[in-house]
Amino acid sequence: MHLLEAWTTLTPLELVRLLGLPIAIFLAAILPGRRTTAAVAVAVAIGVAGLDELGAPSFVRAGWVTLWLVVAWQSGSRGHDGDRARPTARGAFEAGAVALPLGLGLVLLLLAALSRQGLANADARRASLGALILGAGLLHLMLRRHARRALVAFAALGLGLELLAASARAADVLHEGPPSGAALAGALALVALTSRIVDARERFAGSPLVSDAHELHD
Repeated sequence: MHLLEAWTTLTPLELVRLLGLPIAIFLAAILPGRRTTAAVAVAVAIGVAGLDELGAPSFVRAGWVTLWLVVAWQSGSRGHDGDRARPTARGAFEAGAVALPLGLGLVLLLLAALSRQGLANADARRASLGALILGAGLLHLMLRRHARRALVAFAALGLGLELLAASARAADVLHEGPPSGAALAGALALVALTSRIVDARERFAGSPLVSDAHELHD
């Protein structure tokens, strides 16, 4: 109940500002199209620009905005995959049938654990927002089988971890935790590495789709 109270005390505008981030990432997971994915990444970049809950220096926040803009550019790119056939609806349904219950269950477990911590309202909101964004990133990773658009998932995982780390730093009296921006550095490295892998896969294998891996032969 304490965690619920931390959110019910907010104005509708504040709720939209905060909850719009995980909702946008979730929409990118269930809605098809590279333009949709790019638009979501741009929307998240705008949202992160005003996300005071990051509790990070301005250069760290600017780094997150830049990362999401790069993700928008990369995930919206056609790449080298040409006009290959997309996965069947049956395959997408099977992936969703497994991913949705698993992802939602994990998010609920994280929120239940946070509700038992007795955090202040601001820290409870920050930590639960991090858990929601983390869960949305996991859902995106499990639902979308397009390797280029997985960049959205990896950026979301990093942003969620950044918020959770910010909440942990607020309660860290010894100041022995990771510094602000550590999650950003990890997300930058992961997005850069994934971009290289996706580019090579599209160029030499002809498809960015994970489901096409079984068709590759020596």
